[in-house]
Amino acid sequence: MDGLHPHFTVRTSLSFLLLILLQTSTEAVEPICSGPQSVEFPENNTVGAVVANIIVKPGVTLEFSPSSDEPNPFELQGNQLIAAAVLDYETEKNHIARITCTETATNLKLNFVIVVILINENDNKPVFDQNPYHIDVYEMSPVGKTVGRFVATDLDQPNQLYYTLTPESGFELKSPTNPDLLVKTPLAYEKVKNVRLVLTAQDTPLATTDARPSFTATTTIMVTILDKDNRPPWFQPCIMHEMGGAVICQSTGYTGKVVLNEQETGLLPLQPGPLYAIDGDSAINEAITYSFLSGNDELLFEINPNTGNISMLKPASKLETISLTVLAAQKTNSYQFTTTTVSISVQKKSLHLPQFQRPSYRGIITGVGSMAMDPENKDAPLQIIATDDDYTTTDGLNPYITYSTIGNNDFSIVNGHLFMTKDLPEGTLSLQVMAKDTSNDESATAQLSVMVTSVIIPSGGYGPVDMAALGATLGVLLLICLVVIGVLVHRLRKGKADWRKIYETNVFRSSLVKGSGSPKEGIQYTNEAFENDEDGGSMGSGGPDGGIIMAGREPQKAVESIPHKEAIMKSLAPLHAFLSDDTSMAGSDKADNEKDVKPILTKERRMEEGYKSVWFKEDIDPNAMDEVVIIPDSREDDSEDEDDESSSEPSKPPKVVFADSDLDSGLGVKLEESDGYDALTTDL
Repeated sequence: MDGLHPHFTVRTSLSFLLLILLQTSTEAVEPICSGPQSVEFPENNTVGAVVANIIVKPGVTLEFSPSSDEPNPFELQGNQLIAAAVLDYETEKNHIARITCTETATNLKLNFVIVVILINENDNKPVFDQNPYHIDVYEMSPVGKTVGRFVATDLDQPNQLYYTLTPESGFELKSPTNPDLLVKTPLAYEKVKNVRLVLTAQDTPLATTDARPSFTATTTIMVTILDKDNRPPWFQPCIMHEMGGAVICQSTGYTGKVVLNEQETGLLPLQPGPLYAIDGDSAINEAITYSFLSGNDELLFEINPNTGNISMLKPASKLETISLTVLAAQKTNSYQFTTTTVSISVQKKSLHLPQFQRPSYRGIITGVGSMAMDPENKDAPLQIIATDDDYTTTDGLNPYITYSTIGNNDFSIVNGHLFMTKDLPEGTLSLQVMAKDTSNDESATAQLSVMVTSVIIPSGGYGPVDMAALGATLGVLLLICLVVIGVLVHRLRKGKADWRKIYETNVFRSSLVKGSGSPKEGIQYTNEAFENDEDGGSMGSGGPDGGIIMAGREPQKAVESIPHKEAIMKSLAPLHAFLSDDTSMAGSDKADNEKDVKPILTKERRMEEGYKSVWFKEDIDPNAMDEVVIIPDSREDDSEDEDDESSSEPSKPPKVVFADSDLDSGLGVKLEESDGYDALTTDL
C-alpha cells in the first residue's frame, strides 16, 4: 500500500496538471473578457469621458483589481472605462487601469491591464525665473559682447519658445530662439546710465497662422551702465565737442590782471572764473592735482596743488603779458591729464573811472537793424560815448571801453551807436546803459530812453501823408506832360506828311519838263520886293502882269494869284534849283541893253553899294549860317514908303536862313520873320 501510494500521488498530480492545461488552453481561445492593452487619451478631459470599451461575455462582471491606496481616476460603467477626473499631462503622463473579469457561473476570473497614455496639449504659459533681472554693463563694451542669458521655461515640453526684445536701446538678442543679450552699439555712461528692456517669450512662432492657442510671458531687464576711466580731467568751463564717438571738452583758458609794481593780495581773480578741473568720468570723479608746467620762471606766482587757486608771490616789474601753462592730472591714474593757459596782463594803475558825456540819452528807432536817431541833435544818429581821463592823449577815448544795456538783450551798442536786435511793439522803453573798461573792469552807467516807432518824421514837419500827396501831384503832372508830348508828336507827324505830299507834287511837275534846255528842278521862289520894279527886262520879272517867267518856260500865273502860304512853301526849295547857269547869263546880257539897270542874278556875291542881287552859293558850309535878306525897293517909291511908314510901325524884312540839320543836303530852309511873324522850318 505504501508502494502504491506514492505512485498514486504522482499520477494524481499529473492528472490535475493536465486538467489545468486543458482549461487554460480553452480559456485562451475563448476569453471571458477582452480590452485594449493601451489607449491614448488627451489631458484636460471632461469628467465622464469614455477612455476605452471592454468586450465581455454574458454572465461576466467587471471590477477593478485591488491596488494601492492611490486615487483611481477611472470608473467602470458596464463595459466602459470612464474618466472620473480631469487628467493632467504635466502631473502624470500615463495611468494604468487594472480590471478583473469574473464569470458568475463558474467563478472563473480573468485579470488584464489597460495603460492610459495622456496626450500633451499646449495649456501652460512660459515662465521666467525672475522679474525683473538686474545686470551691470561697462561703457565702451565691445559690440557683440554677451552680457546675459534670460531663458523662459514651459511645462508643455518639448515646446519651442520664441523671444522678442523691446526697445533695442544699445542691445539685441542673439536670435529669436536664443535669448542671449548682446551689446549692439557702443555705450557711453555720460549719455545713458540706465536702460530698461522688456523681454517677451512666446510658445508659438512669432509669425504663425496656426489657430492653436498661444501663450506668452514677459520680464524686465534693468541694465546699469558703469562708468569707465577713459577720459582726462576737464578744465571748467569748457565747450563740449564729439568727434568719432569720443567726447572732448575744450577750455578757452583763463585771463587775469595785475598792477605794475604792486602785489595782488589773496587769490588772483581770473576770468571766466576760478581755475579748477573735474574728472571727465563723472561717476569715477577721481581727485585732481595741479601744477605749473611753464611760464613761471621768475616765480611770481604759486598754485595750490589741491584746489588750483593761484596767488601772487611778488610784484611784476615790467609791462607785459605773462602766459602760464597749468597741468591738471588725476592723482591715482596720472596718465589721465590735461593742460590750460592762464594769461596775466601787467597794467598801469587806473586813476579815473569811465564817465558818460551825458547823464541820460534819448533815441528814436524804427526797426530791427536800424540805427537809433538823436531827436535832440537835428535827427543825427544817437551816439553813446563814455570817456576816461586816464587817456588824455586820445581826448579821453579809451579803446577798451565796451557798451551794453543792463538786463535787456533786445538792443546792441556798436561803436557807440544803438541798434535794435528784436522786433518790439511801438512804445517808449527805459533802459540803463553801461560802459565797461575791459582792461580793469571799471564801469559807469547812464539812463537811456528809447522810443520804438514805425516812422520817423523829419524836423521839417513833413510826414508820410505829405509825401504821399506830393507824389500824387507829381504823378498827375507827369501824366499831363506825357499827353501833351503825344499830341505834339502826332501833329508833327501829320505836318511832315503834308510837306512830303507837296514835295512829291513838285517832283512830278518838274519831271514833265523835258529837253536839254529845261531849267533845273525845284520849287519856284518869288521875291515880292521886286514885283513892281521898273526893270521889266530883268530876269524873273517877265510878263505883263508882273508874273514870274523861268528861263525857257512859258509865263506862269501872276504873283498876286499865289497865296501867301504857297509862296512861303515854294521859298523852301534850294535856290540853286531855280535857274540854270546859261539862263542866268542870258538874262544878264539882255539887261545890259536896257536903261542903266544891273542884273540881280549872279553866281557871286557883290559888295557894291546900292547894288541889289540874288546870288547862289553852290557849296554850302554846314557850319555857317548864311542869311538871305530881302531888302525892300528904295528907288522912286522911297518917298511914298516913308509916308506910309510914318503912319504905321515899320516892318522888319523877313530873313531866309538855312536849317542846320539839312545844310549838308541843301534841302533845309528856314524863313524867319520878326515882330509877330511866324517862323517856319521844314524838311523836304
